[in-house]
Amino acid sequence: MSRVVNVSNRVPTSSGIPPGGLAVGILAAMRTGGGLWFGWNGETIPDEPSQPEIAIRDGIAFATIPLPQALYEAYYGGFSNGTLWPLFHYFLAGFRYEDHEYDAYQRANRLYAGMLAPLLRATDVIWVHDYQLIPLAEKLRAIGVRQRIGFFLHIPFPHFEVLRALPTYAEIVRALLAYDLVGFQTAADRECFLEVVRTIWGAGSVAADCSVCVGQRTVNTGVFPIGVDVNVIANSAARAVTTGPVQRTLQSLLGRRLIMGVDRLDPSKGLLERFRAYRQFLEDFPEQAGQVTYLQIAPLGRQNVRAYAQIRDSLEQSSGRTNGRFADADWTPIRYLNRNFPHATLMGFLRAAQVCLVTPLRDGMNLVAKEYIAAQDPDDPGVLVLSNRAGAACELRDAFLVNPYDTKGIARTLQTALALPLSERRQRHEKLLAVVSENDVHMWHTRFLQQLTGESLSATAPGADAELQDPGSQPAHSALGS
Repeated sequence: MSRVVNVSNRVPTSSGIPPGGLAVGILAAMRTGGGLWFGWNGETIPDEPSQPEIAIRDGIAFATIPLPQALYEAYYGGFSNGTLWPLFHYFLAGFRYEDHEYDAYQRANRLYAGMLAPLLRATDVIWVHDYQLIPLAEKLRAIGVRQRIGFFLHIPFPHFEVLRALPTYAEIVRALLAYDLVGFQTAADRECFLEVVRTIWGAGSVAADCSVCVGQRTVNTGVFPIGVDVNVIANSAARAVTTGPVQRTLQSLLGRRLIMGVDRLDPSKGLLERFRAYRQFLEDFPEQAGQVTYLQIAPLGRQNVRAYAQIRDSLEQSSGRTNGRFADADWTPIRYLNRNFPHATLMGFLRAAQVCLVTPLRDGMNLVAKEYIAAQDPDDPGVLVLSNRAGAACELRDAFLVNPYDTKGIARTLQTALALPLSERRQRHEKLLAVVSENDVHMWHTRFLQQLTGESLSATAPGADAELQDPGSQPAHSALGS
C-alpha cells in the first residue's frame, strides 16, 4: 500500500493547531492512515537548513525544516501573502508584485523539493497543499521525482480577469500542470482555472471530462469540498461544554444568549463588516440590549504582515465603540479575544452558542461553519448565519445565507435567527448535519487520493455541480419555512 506524503507550507507543532482550515483537515485525514507530513516548522535561521528534523507523533511522521530569514520574508510575507493571497481572494487593493519576491517564491519551493526528495519512497503518493507551494511539483520533476503528485487549493481560484493582474500568471498556471491531479473546493473555482487554461492554450486544451491536455501531459482536475471529522467534533464538543473554561463563560453571560464567531485574524474573514453589522443589530432592535452577547475569538495569524496588524487595530477600535455606546454595568455587548484556545475548548464554545456568525468576504470553504453544525446538540441546535461568499455556502443551503457586505441584512437575519422556533432549528440542523456527514474529511481524503492513484471514484462530491451557481442570500423575512 502506498504511503501518503502530505506537504504544506507549515506543519503544526505539538502545541496545537488553529481552528478550521488546512491543518485541521490534513491532521484529521492522517489520523486514519498515517504517513509523512513535510513542511516548515515555523522557525527561521540565517542560512539554509542541512536536513529535515523528523519526529513521530500519534503514528504520523513529521519532517520539518526551518527557513532562512531573508527567504522567509520575501517568499511568505512577500509573494505568498502579499501577492497570491489578496489576488486569489479578489482583494486587488491589497495586491502587490515584486520581482525579487517572486524569485524568492521559486527558491523556497526549490528548497522544499530538495529537502523532501531524499525522504521519498518509490511507491509514495505525494499530496501538496495550497498556494504557497504551487511550483513544488515542477521543482520535484526537475530533480527526477516521478511519483504521482496531486495538488489541492484550499483558497479560491480567481477569474481570469483578476488573475491576469499578476505579471507571472501564466507561469503559475503552467506550474500547476506539473501535477497529476489538481483539486478545488468548488466547481466555480475549477471552472475559473479551466477558463484560464483555455485562454492560454486554446479551447481544445480542456477535455469534456475537465482534464487538461497541454503538450505531452494530461492533468486531471476535480472538485473536493473539504470536510470535518463529524463524530470526533460531536464527542469533543459534548465533553468540552461541561469543562471549566466553557462553563465559566456561560455563567458570566447571566442567562443571555450567545452569538459566536471563530476566525483567524485575517482581512478575508469580514470581521470589520461583521462588527458593524452587530452594531446595526443593536441599533435596529433595541429590545436585544442586555439580552445577547457576541463572543468573537480571533486567534493571531501572520502577525508580521502589515495588513493583519492594521485589521487588529481596527477591530479593537470598532469593538470599543460598540461597547462604549451600548454596554451597561453588567453587560458587555462584544467580547473580542485575540488569543488561541485548544480546539476542544472552541468546539465547546460552538456547542453553547445559539447563533454562529460566519461572514467571510471570500473563503475557499470555511470549516468553522461545518464544525458548528457538527458540534450542536441535535435536540436543541443553534442557527448558522453564513456568508454566501464562502465555499461552504454551496453545500450548506439550509443555513441563513447573507451577503457579508449587507450590514442591515445581517442585522435582520440575526434577529430572525434568535427568534427561530425549536422545530425549525431542528429541521434545518438535521439537513445541514446530513450534508456535513456525507462530505466529511474522510470522504474528502478518500475521493482525492482515489482519483490521484487512478482508482474508480467520481472526482465530484454529491451536489458539487450545483456549486457553479451563486448561492445568493436568503432575506431574513423569507427564510422562515423555506
